[in-house]
Amino acid sequence: MRCAERLTESFAYHGEGPFWDSRSGRLLCMDVLAPAVVAVGGDGVVERYAVPGRVATVIRRRVQAGFIVATEHGLAVVDDSLSNFESIAEVVDDPTVRTNDGGCDPLGNFIIGTMAHDGRPGAGAVYRVTPDREVTPLLSPVSISNGVQWSADGTRVFYVDSPTRRVDLFTVDPQSGAWLDRRTHIDLGDVVQGVPDGMAIDEAGGLWIALWGAGAVNHYDEFGRLVETIVIPGVSQPSSCAFGGDDYRVLFVTTSRQGLPRAHEPDAGAVFVIGAGIRGATQGEFGG
Repeated sequence: MRCAERLTESFAYHGEGPFWDSRSGRLLCMDVLAPAVVAVGGDGVVERYAVPGRVATVIRRRVQAGFIVATEHGLAVVDDSLSNFESIAEVVDDPTVRTNDGGCDPLGNFIIGTMAHDGRPGAGAVYRVTPDREVTPLLSPVSISNGVQWSADGTRVFYVDSPTRRVDLFTVDPQSGAWLDRRTHIDLGDVVQGVPDGMAIDEAGGLWIALWGAGAVNHYDEFGRLVETIVIPGVSQPSSCAFGGDDYRVLFVTTSRQGLPRAHEPDAGAVFVIGAGIRGATQGEFGG
């Protein structure tokens, strides 16, 4: 069992959505409820960029400059300076539901999940937003939509609806993009402490899953077998993780102090790092 190291000071109430921006050599993540996009340099220096409304995910645009950001109820594009936002798609119109976690598939589509503000069961769904801004439902109902990752060839998608305590695996239809043939890939059951939250995938197809409430990230191999548990010292609520660094061998872990007395966990809300010992897969970028 290894321990991650704290890279930054505590800067977020609810840190989430890590994305390694290889063009700037920085980790981008979210302070969801602030709301802000936060850029973290390799030396741990933090820069904050205000966002108009709650945010969940930030991803680089593949062709055009700038980024795409999941806002409370939809998506917006923003320039490289992270200062000029333009709404491009509404995903939900229910004021009690917000976006949560997401990412881009190998084709450049933005996949975004939703959840109720109060976490009530079955209020969320998963949507695909294409580069031409078409919004299509992929999966419903879900409760707390979290980690989503793809196999290297894009034919399979791994998905976490946190209250199920599972990572489910779907086959992606090559024509329609629909998620088919749902089956269990990893079942945490009653053996693993904590709740599965965000996750990353490595080049070998292994999954690295943040365990909210357990202060750890579990690494599973391509067959769903537990390889290693990484402890996030002094923090109970790791929220997500992403590979980055020059060779994509560093695992960055976002954490949260949501609902916690600050004095109890002073490092909650910081970003932690650990050498993964394996190269991570690069995260997809938005094609629009």
